[in-house]
Amino acid sequence: MNVKISRLSNGLIVATDPMMQLETAAVGVWVNAGARSETKPLNGISHMLEHMAFKGTRRRSARAIAEEIEAVGGFLNAYTSREQTAFHARVLKADVPLALDLLSDILTEPTFAADELERERQVVLQEIGQAKDTPDDIIFDYLQTVCYPDQAMGWPILGEEETVSSFSSNDLRRYMGENYRAGSMIVIGSGAVDHDVLVALAEEKFASLPSGAPKAPEPARYRGGEMQIDDDLEQCHIAYGFPGVSAVDADYLLGQVYVTALGGGMSSRLFQEVREKRGLCYSIYAFANSHKDDGVVGIYTGTGESEAAEIGAIVAGEMANLAETATEDEVSRAKAQIKSSLLMGLESPAARAELIAGHIFNYDRVLSVSEMTEKLEALDAAAVRRFGEKIMETANPAVATVGPAGKLERYGIFAERFGSKPTVRAAE
Repeated sequence: MNVKISRLSNGLIVATDPMMQLETAAVGVWVNAGARSETKPLNGISHMLEHMAFKGTRRRSARAIAEEIEAVGGFLNAYTSREQTAFHARVLKADVPLALDLLSDILTEPTFAADELERERQVVLQEIGQAKDTPDDIIFDYLQTVCYPDQAMGWPILGEEETVSSFSSNDLRRYMGENYRAGSMIVIGSGAVDHDVLVALAEEKFASLPSGAPKAPEPARYRGGEMQIDDDLEQCHIAYGFPGVSAVDADYLLGQVYVTALGGGMSSRLFQEVREKRGLCYSIYAFANSHKDDGVVGIYTGTGESEAAEIGAIVAGEMANLAETATEDEVSRAKAQIKSSLLMGLESPAARAELIAGHIFNYDRVLSVSEMTEKLEALDAAAVRRFGEKIMETANPAVATVGPAGKLERYGIFAERFGSKPTVRAAE
């Protein structure tokens, strides 16, 4: 990576990562505001704004936006996360100016027309309904709520039916004015882009952005507990959560190695024990979600109602065993998986742009590939065991379930398996 970074007079950051052997470019605008920037009455407005930005500007109708980008064979898209919202395009190198013109138009001149809002409101409500009909998707929202109750970090990104139904055009304008400010936005180009050209375009197209940055969101406060959603399903979907580390924590990569060894592939402990040895499920995996100030280590599985009775003990047992007996061989495999995923991702301009955004927001700089890989390679089994011991000391794990959970062991029994340093135990 050969990243160049400039800061415009209004505070907007422009970053480029040229890959001049390519004929295409990924161009986008990342905004350092997402679901955790919301108030409770406006839960879901970040996601709604993501939708509404494409529904017309002072210069273009929604159809014109779609036709202009597709006329050159490109595409526009967007996504909302808990901490950021991104608007991005993929185009041929000759069409980078058009892509940035479209992006600036939807982000500086949206109309938020009332009739478009009513139509898109129904689309988002359908999206919420679809998510609730997808248990292996909605389970992660429920887990987030259990980990972070009564705070923005625990609210669903899509919002709730009640809040989405109440949004007005003025709500969108006010939220955008407060959060879409030059000091909290990054224009990024990766692939067939020229840094000086992109800087000049950004200076012209985003000159009207208000300066400064929005206020920081409230700190995340992990609490844990349980949520059980009874539903008439074939499987019981279970997600476990534990306090993890933030994206800026020194142990960030260590957390990734830990969850990969625990449940990140077919050779991982959970996959081998729960699926291969016992045949209790089709899918089981571990993950680590990290935010700027906090994080969660989690495990997901979907299993039958009867089989669910065994899952908690096995999961806790494998976590305890990893904390006590992690080996250099399995840690080496985990590091190889993470390294290959990183390097494969760098072959995609879009993935590189997203990586740059995350690094700038979290570290105020872009870490080099060598720096990341050197930190990764320095980790060993002793470090993984130390990380695992800390997870086992969690006094209040989070457990969320959707489906027939009547035979799942009680939360209190599961929680008693944690809260102290581990001792090696056989899976029950």
